[in-house]
Amino acid sequence: MKLDVPDLAGTRRLARALAGLLRAGDLIILSGELGAGKTTFTQALGEQLGVRAGIISPTFVLVRIHPSLVGGPDLVHVDAYRLASAAEIDDIDLENTMDVSVTVVEWGDGRVEHLSDSYLRIRLNRGAADEAGAAGDADDEPRSIDLMAVGPRWEGTDFSSLLGS
Repeated sequence: MKLDVPDLAGTRRLARALAGLLRAGDLIILSGELGAGKTTFTQALGEQLGVRAGIISPTFVLVRIHPSLVGGPDLVHVDAYRLASAAEIDDIDLENTMDVSVTVVEWGDGRVEHLSDSYLRIRLNRGAADEAGAAGDADDEPRSIDLMAVGPRWEGTDFSSLLGS
């Protein structure tokens, strides 16, 4: 499914809408170039899930756990950019938190799919420079978001609510 959003605020709205479909045990794999909005997406997702504020990129610590403030699942935020293999993912022991949390892995393509038989693969793509050839403010750039649902958890799920985001 391809979704177009007009700007970074649209990315936030989409993430908030997606949060309504999530439950403990869900795995989201985020990809996209630097500045595409992966961390912004995760921040909006966390806000809607009701987890503790302060979501920032976990680049140097690899994993940050944001506990729920409303009795829902915690949010586990992972940055796999510096991890070279699925074995290195296994070393950070995500299996211990996956059943009771929503796990979001930035840069996880090809590294974390083995953790669950079901996951959402989301690729954020920034818009191109304007017609004059000058890039505008990154927050104002349109984005396209490719969402692929994999596995039995997502069979029959209606993602149409995301289209109005």
